[in-house]
Amino acid sequence: MNRGGVSLRPGDGVIHSWLNRMLLPDTVGYRCDSHTRFPIGISFPAGSGLVAFAAATGVMPLDMPESVLVRFKGKMQPGITLRDLVHAIPLYAIKQGLLTVEKKGKKNIFSGRILEIEGLPDLKVEQAFELTDASAERSAAGCTIKLNKEPIIEYLNSNIVLLKWMIAEGYGDRRTLERRIQGMEKWLANPELLEADADAEYAAVIDIDLADIKEPILCAPNDPDDARPLSAVQGEKIDEVFIGSCMTNIGHFRAAGKLLDAHKGQLPTRLWVAPPTRMDAAQLTEEGYYSVFGKSGRVLRSLAVPCVWVTRRV
Repeated sequence: MNRGGVSLRPGDGVIHSWLNRMLLPDTVGYRCDSHTRFPIGISFPAGSGLVAFAAATGVMPLDMPESVLVRFKGKMQPGITLRDLVHAIPLYAIKQGLLTVEKKGKKNIFSGRILEIEGLPDLKVEQAFELTDASAERSAAGCTIKLNKEPIIEYLNSNIVLLKWMIAEGYGDRRTLERRIQGMEKWLANPELLEADADAEYAAVIDIDLADIKEPILCAPNDPDDARPLSAVQGEKIDEVFIGSCMTNIGHFRAAGKLLDAHKGQLPTRLWVAPPTRMDAAQLTEEGYYSVFGKSGRVLRSLAVPCVWVTRRV
């Protein structure tokens, strides 16, 4: 912290969930993690040497990649969730011959390119992160999603409250957090967002009509490119389930809790539950969801342990 950084505490949870709360719109970021995918602005994963170089000099060399445009249209159908839209991207790429599951002669239009997403302007910023974060599974260099000003304004106002709480709780560096609060307040005083040029060229364009997505879409183990409709895997045995990591938010755990509450008897498989932050775990406990998880049996609960699934697999 004596160098002006922000330091979290053991057990606070996945870094992305905190880092997202410190972002400014239309800024560029780098971090030593493949899943650093900002929901506002754009970010790129980089090696520790490059990140250290950028931190020391304030400059980062970048060869700007091409972009792939994904355009959603229409309204989500009953029973369809945002996770299904995440998986619709590889599914529709497969349909267009832009992505293959077979490793030999593999095609991946997203690899090394920027994924630009349009057609979902009213998503909450936390929901937008579900789409941008998953761009790492596409091997994309980065991702940006077009949002309206209103959800971003709501998000920044909430983040200012969080950063002030962090200062009050003794998190530091205090001056760094105060400068970020000032940056957020400055943007809120005159909220403007960048937009793509009307005549921008793309390596490929993928159009997805939400009216055509009538059943859940999932990816088969162990390949995030192997997207299939739920009906294609009906009857398959499920050995283990994990809900957690930076790919989740508190809404996923609430939804799982409601499903488990309606389930009679014990689960036929093992379920791991690991909220991404200490705050989410505390909120879920307060709302009674941890009690629901406990009653279901075979649920292994963990408070904000981001690597629990990796640990389990090892």
